[in-house]
Amino acid sequence: MRSGLLAFALALLPQLALAQSAADKCLAVGQRLTEAAPLARTANALQANGSLRIVAIGSSSTRGLWQTDSALTYPGMLKSELERLRPGLQVAITNSGRNADTIPGNVARFERDVFAHRPDLVVWQIGTNDVTWLQSSGSLTGKIVEGIRQIKAKGADVVLMDQQYAPVILASNYSKMQASIADAAKQENVPLFSRFDLMRRAVEGGLSMSALTSMDGLHSSADGYACTGRGLARAIVAAMPANENAPAKRQRGK
Repeated sequence: MRSGLLAFALALLPQLALAQSAADKCLAVGQRLTEAAPLARTANALQANGSLRIVAIGSSSTRGLWQTDSALTYPGMLKSELERLRPGLQVAITNSGRNADTIPGNVARFERDVFAHRPDLVVWQIGTNDVTWLQSSGSLTGKIVEGIRQIKAKGADVVLMDQQYAPVILASNYSKMQASIADAAKQENVPLFSRFDLMRRAVEGGLSMSALTSMDGLHSSADGYACTGRGLARAIVAAMPANENAPAKRQRGK
């Protein structure tokens, strides 16, 4: 009986190894934030190894559709990776994703679902539902800019996140929305984390798209969420000025 169970477990090892390595294969392609003004409040928190309050706002891919454990959503993975990269840093993250939400819907929720949490950093994931529902992407650039300005007015840092590289998105008029997001980020001088480029480059490098997306062809798999969250954490740390890009050293005798 035991030998049979052992043989069954050994037979599963290749599949388990593949599932566990998909996120790492995705992360291996690397993805940086676009160049923009420094994330001042985030840098201060990382330099001091203190506390960092983050709000992630967006739609179902922020909420983490198909994930029952919040730690396995992209915001959950962002938190754990930041704390791994910067021991001593305490990250409080609020997941304000809402299924089927749009850019105007996000902005309408800012006061309650973002500003009430007094964030140091807001990660705003946008664009997916505005495209798949065939709304005009070009007309939404102004809404993105408006939202960025509202967040800035509260003193928080902003990072934009674009669409996912997934079959449903690729079958849409996604390029206009991608351009709109990039234009708004450039206009307002805020960094953009392109999960679209991260996932695309991973797939072009040989990783199966099905390893990063769920069966619905839109939302991320567990590895897709892990790659997005961990990749964003690494990009944020890499964007810090040189003197903030390493953990603060203890003084001798302290």
